[in-house]
Amino acid sequence: MTVPDSYWTLKLKSLQERRRQKESGDFDKAMMNALREKINSWEKTVLGPVLSASPEGKEVFENLSGIPLKRLYSPADVNNQEYTRDLGLPGDYPYTRGVYPTMYRGRPWTMRMFSGFGTADQTNRRLKYLLKEGETGLSIAFDMPTLYGYDADSERAEGEVGKCGVSVSSLEDMETIFASIPLDEVSTSMTINAPAAVLTAMYAAVGEEQGVPLDKLRGTVQTDILKEYIAQKEWAFPPDAHLRIIRDLMVFCTNHMPNWHYISISGYHIREAGSSAVQELAFTLADGFSYVELGKKAGLDVDSFVPRFSFFFNCDMDFFEEIAKFRAARRIWATVMKEKYDAKNPRSMLLRFHTQTSGVSLTWQQPLNNIIRTTVEALAAILGGTQSLHTNSYDEAWALPTEEAVTVALRTQQILAEETGVTDVIDPLGGSYYLEWLTNEMELQAYEYFEKIDQIGGVLEAIKQGYIQREIANTSYHKTKDMEAGKRFVVGVNKYEVQEEKSIDYLKVNQALRKKAVTKLQKLKRKRDEDRVTRSLEMLKKAFEDPDANSIYPILEAVKSYATLQEIMDVGRKVFGGWKEPVIA
Repeated sequence: MTVPDSYWTLKLKSLQERRRQKESGDFDKAMMNALREKINSWEKTVLGPVLSASPEGKEVFENLSGIPLKRLYSPADVNNQEYTRDLGLPGDYPYTRGVYPTMYRGRPWTMRMFSGFGTADQTNRRLKYLLKEGETGLSIAFDMPTLYGYDADSERAEGEVGKCGVSVSSLEDMETIFASIPLDEVSTSMTINAPAAVLTAMYAAVGEEQGVPLDKLRGTVQTDILKEYIAQKEWAFPPDAHLRIIRDLMVFCTNHMPNWHYISISGYHIREAGSSAVQELAFTLADGFSYVELGKKAGLDVDSFVPRFSFFFNCDMDFFEEIAKFRAARRIWATVMKEKYDAKNPRSMLLRFHTQTSGVSLTWQQPLNNIIRTTVEALAAILGGTQSLHTNSYDEAWALPTEEAVTVALRTQQILAEETGVTDVIDPLGGSYYLEWLTNEMELQAYEYFEKIDQIGGVLEAIKQGYIQREIANTSYHKTKDMEAGKRFVVGVNKYEVQEEKSIDYLKVNQALRKKAVTKLQKLKRKRDEDRVTRSLEMLKKAFEDPDANSIYPILEAVKSYATLQEIMDVGRKVFGGWKEPVIA
């Protein structure tokens, strides 16, 4: 019996056929033949004499994804492109040119600086400072114990409290973080995954205390556990258990928090782990399609929950590659949602995304050079059509940013928005032969990955077999080898190096603050209603044990009882157990 081709195989064959038609000249043959003759003549009479005296003729040029690049692109490279099918108009299917009809002419992107360090009150002061300086959206970074679901007094938290973000052990800490910050006037993004449901419940509880109903809270929680197994490695339970809790969060937020983006599918950490731009594109969207399947299995209509999805991408130094990646991502998402998942609501087809400039591109050598790197990456994100943007600070290869460094990073966005004219025209590089060809090429390579993942059995199975992790590891290895061999250069690292006598002044988190956080936690435990805490945790245990129950309601009750983050997560650890990833050989 012949097995019918999957959607991914059929789509890939369609794209490959379009490439074949382009190469065979089936489109506009007379015009294309004349153009090719002109290019051949130019190569012989104009280019040839120059190459005979130039080393460029022998050198192979590739972008950071390893895609071979010609020296020149022309209409012959995009002659199979149909404008309405492949590009469309801003705010209209397939959204290649932007998800909103006016883009930045109507409103600039949200300037959402990733912030959080030390104690809750320190982070509260930093957030208020950034809002005063013109930030237009909040973004919270959490420390390592919080990301794993441990309290500040856990022995596992030793030496890590407040170092890479703010320490949150209970609802009391969240109350402090948002003290005097009206949640009905700002949107908040929280970068947290394993305990995402717990932090969402804490945010909802703070909103309730401020008199802001659930349906008025705006913001995003990352929740993308699949990329944790792929790249960042911060999980608490086995994958199936985490996906079940994400299912519960989807249902809860669909019913009660319509303005809350309860999952932000993240390519950022996939890229920081060493992937190429093509891999970031493919693996991120593959994760997104997996969450679509998860919602469908929970009985939700696609158009009822997918509009709350958002995405989070990295932006590295290969300028045109990054812009093409963003454009390809929008087109792929819209196409698949319409064709495979039969979405009817245009908002289900909109790939809206936040961008953070690349952390791994920053260097501790000559750190002021990082201001230039961040500016280039921010400009690529803007020209790629991002909805919000975080610009890294020049000192982040050393530590969390100082107030001075984060101000420079924010001013970088403000200068781009106010002084350069980049907000005046939508998708100003659209129509560039090179950019359109590269967008098409990255789209094709992404579908090749989709087909491979489908043949393995889906993203979860590909993770369990180590396929995706292995692909990233191999790419990272080859990038390192290219650096060592001098095929790739980073200014100040393996080219234009200088002897630096002293380091810059950078932020130092005082480890004495752990003692302060522990003391605060001990006081909380003495004054809370222990009977209520015990009852709420028992309710949560029963919900976790029942695969058909929605665990978010008891999580919310536990949070309001001032059960701590670790107490809540430990219930899951006892019910679900742990997980070890496969060995990547």
